[in-house]
Parts: sequence; structure tokens; C-alpha cells
Amino acid sequence: MDKRVQLWLFVLLSALCIGCEKNQPLSSIHEATAHAESLAVKEVIHLPDPVQELLGIKLEEVKYRRCPSVLKAMGMVVAPRPQTAIVSHAFPARVAEIHVEVGDWVKKGQDLVVLESKDIGEAKAEFYKAMAQCELAKINFAREQRLLKEGIGARKNFVAAEAEYKVAQANLEVAEKRLHVLGFNEAQVNQIASTHQINPAITLYAPIEGKVVEIKAACGAMVDPATPILTIIDPRLLWIDAEIYEKDIAKVKVGQQVEMRVPAYGEQVFRGRVSHIGDVVKADTRTITVRAEVANDARLLKPGMFADVDIILEEGQKVLVVPSAAILEEGSQKIVFVKEKGGFARREIATGSVYERCHQVLSGLKAGEQVVVEGNHQLRSKLQEEVLKAAGVH
Repeated sequence: MDKRVQLWLFVLLSALCIGCEKNQPLSSIHEATAHAESLAVKEVIHLPDPVQELLGIKLEEVKYRRCPSVLKAMGMVVAPRPQTAIVSHAFPARVAEIHVEVGDWVKKGQDLVVLESKDIGEAKAEFYKAMAQCELAKINFAREQRLLKEGIGARKNFVAAEAEYKVAQANLEVAEKRLHVLGFNEAQVNQIASTHQINPAITLYAPIEGKVVEIKAACGAMVDPATPILTIIDPRLLWIDAEIYEKDIAKVKVGQQVEMRVPAYGEQVFRGRVSHIGDVVKADTRTITVRAEVANDARLLKPGMFADVDIILEEGQKVLVVPSAAILEEGSQKIVFVKEKGGFARREIATGSVYERCHQVLSGLKAGEQVVVEGNHQLRSKLQEEVLKAAGVH
């Protein structure tokens, strides 16, 4: 039975019972019943302006707007791989110094960590040894070449000196490459060559600009190649990986606009565009990953957050909409309170699709009407109270 019909039956029965208990004349019962029926038909509540202000009544206009067609999905905020860097070392070492802390914003090339390693000391020693041998071989080669030109040198000595020089050059190149493998760049290798200091230390620099989000080592700790020392993420652009069902794959295209919300920021909308559509359907969920890129200049979004994702499929047509905050549910019915001359009228409406805190209006409202978006719960309670009073129910 309709909830409203049940309410009015309850009101009428209550009026009859009260009339009988108090031995009221039948005419009094008819008057109370007629008054309740009159209020039920109008379903209008009248409130003075001071009371409206006290209840916090706020109005919004029913109007036409463009409502695009959307595909809803669940997603997660992910740090892009090109903007994520794990700083580690290729050989076992001891952490001598840490120059940053979690939360620090670092520039590309900034000093991060100083490590000390036996491998670094040995590599520098081999490099200096190779440099000395190459220099000696170069001098011998130049001398044998001069003697041969003057006709007083043997050719076999010249050939031997030339071979020794080439071998020394190759050994120097190998020693230099080993320093590069250990993490030294070209400028640092040139500095090592000029200082001739065998220091077992190496400084690790930031490979990208971003924020230090994790440090897994402490000063004095030993680290190996499998140990990530720290992690840097540039969060100014993030990925949103959403899962859509395979039946919806044909609807999604690269470049479509995406709107997303996260629980931490309520109804705040973050916008981006679809940048990638996966190629494999997951066997267990029958879904495929759709990735969107979202600007995060304010750095509100954090990797790992869950998100409600709306993929905009079509721009849609202009339709009549009502703010979602104005709608109250009564069983299967949806009602709103409409501002009328002298009061607020309860009205049933039919709604369609939902978009950006608005419901499409199918029937029950006209453009330009004003509906209550704050204080409507109090209006409903007030209306029910007046109905009961009109029926003589206390």
C-alpha cells in the first residue's frame, strides 16, 4: 500500500478513536477529518520569515543544463613510473651520510646520500694504476716512434711499444667504465683523475625532481644492490587506474574526459583524460584497466587512494535538473518542497540520470521553480506534525 495512503488512514482512524474516547459529537469528528483531508490535499506548510531563517531554509532554482552520458567505475590513484625513482647502489656499501628527510622536495642532481664501499676504493685504485700504465706506455711509444724516424731504433721495438700503448688505453677505458657502473658520472671521473685521491666514498644524486616519500636506510647501515635506499615521486601528475567491465570496452576511447572523486575530499572533482586502455582482460573479474592522467598541482591526491571515476562518453543534451540535495525519499517516492506564494508545497517528482550532484527531472517540476535544498528535512517533519495536529492526534 502507498505510504501516503497509509498515513492518511492512520490520521483518520486516530481522529475517530479520539472522538469516541472523548464522546465528541459526530460533527466534531467530521470537522477534524475534513481539516486533515484539506491539509493532505494542499500539502503546503506556511512559515514566517523568522522561522525560515531559524530553520536555515535555502533555495535553488530548477533549470536546464547539459548532462553528459557517463560510465562509472572504481579506480585507484597511482604514481606514474616515469615520475618515480628508486635510489640504490650497484654494490654493497655503508651509508655514511643522508642529506634529506621524508617529505623534502628535491631537485634533479641534488645530493642525497653518501656511501662508502671497498669496491669504490678498489675501482679508484685500479683507475689510477691504469692511468699511470697508460701514461708510461704513451711515453715509450713516443720514444720508439722518434728513434725509428731517426733511423736508430728497431722496428720490432716500435711495434711492441705501440701494442703496449693500445693495451694500456684499453685497460684505462675498462677502469673508467667500472667507475661509471659504480655510479660516477663523467664530471666526477674527470675530478677523480685530477685529484688522485683514493677515497672509498660516493655521493648519490636525485635522478628526478620530486618529493622524498620513503627512506629505508639509516647512517651506518649496510646496503646491498637489492636494498632501495630511498624513493622519490613527482606527484604533480598522477595516474588513475580504473577497472571497467569488458562489455563497456567499446564505449571508452583515448582522450575522453574523466572526472573523479576521492573520499577524503567529498564532492570535489578532479579532472583528467584517458591516456591508455589496457590490452588484457582480467580472468577473475572480467575487467580491463583504463588509465587517466590527472593534474595534481595542489598535491591533494596521494598514490594509493581509492577513487570514484566518471568517464565522460558523450556531451549529452540539455535537460531539466534539480539539485540532489533537494530530493527526499519516502519509500519508493521522491519528493521535494517547492517555494510557492505564502509557503512551501510538498511535491512528488520522477527523476532520471544523476550527474554532478543533480538529478534529471522527468516530471513534477518546471524550469524556474525554486526548491528547498537546506532545511527540507525540517519542513517534512513540520508538515507531518501539522497533519497529526489537524487530525487531533497528540
